[in-house]
Amino acid sequence: MNIKYEIIPSEKVGSCRDLCNELMIFQKSKAKIKPELFDNMNFETRMIPSMKGAIYNYIVVVKDDDKPVGYVYSNISPKETYSNDFATFFDLSSVSRNNVGCLSQFYIKEEYREQGIGSILFNMSMKWLKQFDHVEDYFIFVSNGNDDALEFYKRKGFAFSHEILDGFITVLRDK
Repeated sequence: MNIKYEIIPSEKVGSCRDLCNELMIFQKSKAKIKPELFDNMNFETRMIPSMKGAIYNYIVVVKDDDKPVGYVYSNISPKETYSNDFATFFDLSSVSRNNVGCLSQFYIKEEYREQGIGSILFNMSMKWLKQFDHVEDYFIFVSNGNDDALEFYKRKGFAFSHEILDGFITVLRDK
C-alpha cells in the first residue's frame, strides 16, 4: 500500500463522487431506522448542497497510489443551515456564535479500515476546524446502525448530545 492524503479544493470535489455514493449505500446497509430515507441521498443531494451552504469547506481524499479509498469532508457553516425541511439538527439557541463546525462526511473503504487512516483523517479535520476563532461548537451526525463510527467519535472526545428524526441520526457534540 502506498497511502497518500490529498487536501483537494472545492472545484475538484467530483473526485469524491463515487466514495460519497458508497457512503450512502453503506449507511443504508447499517440503518435499522428508516433506511428508505437513504434512497434519495447521494453526492448530488448531500455533498453539493452541504458545500454550497457552507462558508468554508475542507476535503481530504485518501489514495492508495492513485485509487481513492476514503475521504473526509468538514465545513464551517452558519448555524441556521442545520435547520431545514429535512430536520433541525440541534437547538439553535444552544449555540452562542453564528457559525458551527461540522465533520460532515467520513468514509473509508472496508479493506482500509482499522489501519490508522481514520484517526489521521479525523485529526486533520479537527485541526482544520479548530483554526477558526469565531467557532466554538463542533458537531458530528452519525446515522443509525453505524455503531463503529459512533464509538470511534466517542473515543476521540465527542459526546452524545441527542437524537433526531426518531433516532435516525445521533448527534455528537464537542464544545
